[in-house]
Amino acid sequence: MSKTYLQGAIIITIASLLSKIIGSVFRIPLQNIAGNEVFGIFTIVYPVYMTVLTLSVAGIPLAISKLISEARVKNDQASVRNIFVTASILGVLFGISSFAIIALFSQPISSLLGGEYARLSLLIVSTTLLVAPYMAVYRGYFQGFEDMKPTAISQVLEQLVRVGILLLVAYFLVSQGYAAHIVAGGVMIGSIFGAMSSLIYLRSKYQHSSDIKPVALEKYSFTLFKGWSKKILLLSLPICIGALTMALINVIDSITVPRQLAAIGFEALEIPGIYNYYGRGQALVQIAVVFAQALTLPLIPLISSSLVTKDVKRTTKIIEQGLAFTHLTAWPAAIGLFVLTIPLNFALFGDFQENGVIAVVHISALFTAIAVLTTGILQGMNRTISSALLVVTVSIVKVILNILFIHQFGLIGVAYSTLIVYILLACFNIWLMRKTISFSIWKREYSVFAISAVVMGVVIAIPTIWLQVETWPRLYAIGYVLFMIIVGAMIYGVLVLRFKGLSNDELRKIPLIGGKLIKISS
Repeated sequence: MSKTYLQGAIIITIASLLSKIIGSVFRIPLQNIAGNEVFGIFTIVYPVYMTVLTLSVAGIPLAISKLISEARVKNDQASVRNIFVTASILGVLFGISSFAIIALFSQPISSLLGGEYARLSLLIVSTTLLVAPYMAVYRGYFQGFEDMKPTAISQVLEQLVRVGILLLVAYFLVSQGYAAHIVAGGVMIGSIFGAMSSLIYLRSKYQHSSDIKPVALEKYSFTLFKGWSKKILLLSLPICIGALTMALINVIDSITVPRQLAAIGFEALEIPGIYNYYGRGQALVQIAVVFAQALTLPLIPLISSSLVTKDVKRTTKIIEQGLAFTHLTAWPAAIGLFVLTIPLNFALFGDFQENGVIAVVHISALFTAIAVLTTGILQGMNRTISSALLVVTVSIVKVILNILFIHQFGLIGVAYSTLIVYILLACFNIWLMRKTISFSIWKREYSVFAISAVVMGVVIAIPTIWLQVETWPRLYAIGYVLFMIIVGAMIYGVLVLRFKGLSNDELRKIPLIGGKLIKISS
């Protein structure tokens, strides 16, 4: 793994981790401040916004990241300039059109989501689309130069501003006694200010980065716009579908679950409160999957550039190292969340409702992480159309399973369908990757990670089962969860080191503590 890639992966992973922690953990105080109904409305509406946002944001930045990376290999400065200008125009157009569509069709969309309670939230959060697509173009531009710092900083800044304003608005509206749908709509204001703060930072960074500004003698024209628009859109549209993996599956839940819950007897006003229990599991899974999501950003341009130079050996190495890192982080995260479901539910949300639903969602984190990473790898391997077809296929399966399983099992049926769908997507993605590039699907190191995580899970599960968490004060449960996370991390880390899950070369690349870890593993 190259030093540039490793540094980029570390930077974007840390930033994405912070961003995801902020963007997921805020759901806990939101639920505690505003209650289950507001949290349920938020959980139903937000995936719809994220789907439209991903269609507007994910495709173009990833496409220009890939195209700029390829142009730089050829030292084509004119193409770099043309790509950036075209993408900026497309970003603005996509933002305006996406906002207009949601605003015009807000009533039927809210009806599709289960009721009028969703409309205000949908209208307010969609305003972010006027800013976010243009902001994301700058992220893609810097990524094309393998500079992950601007993206990293802007992600954290956006989340800090968004969450800070969101919680302040929630507290104010609740204290004033507003209805749940108004509180849910008000908290969406945070997304607008978060995206604006990120855009201001990225634009300023670009203006002061003269070393990466492209120089082109050819004047930009409408002819260039048409030509590059076609290239960007042909590349970005299937990338959008691939990037939609989690958002699209979540929006399918937002549309199908309320209707199926109503079909089995729940009243319309009860549904947001019931749906919030499923959302609790999703909030923590997003943190567990952050490492896989972070890796896709540096992987896509890196794999693209290695394929341009026809360096198959290097491509294989990058893929295997990306998979290894995901196995290293996803196994302990999924198993840790699974065995600590009961104390986590009480510590974070204040009750023991639907522990079974949350536990199944937690275990799906393993396959979600692998599915997200492999979808990103396929995009870098120029298999975006095939990847998009796979995502669409499993999305159709998700709809069918939701309908069947909710009628058969109730709310936990949604969790079962989520687990199955991500297993299918991960397997199909790996199969498609192997048809393109030869690599090892399972290595000895993966077994070390899996066995170490299972042993860790057993050790921290025993006292959790034996102790009666239900009788504790909530503060005790919080302390217990934090203690067990530390114990679990130590057990997993020692086992991985002792059984050589990481080589000395890999340990040596870890800043500050690499040498000490080598001694422990010896």
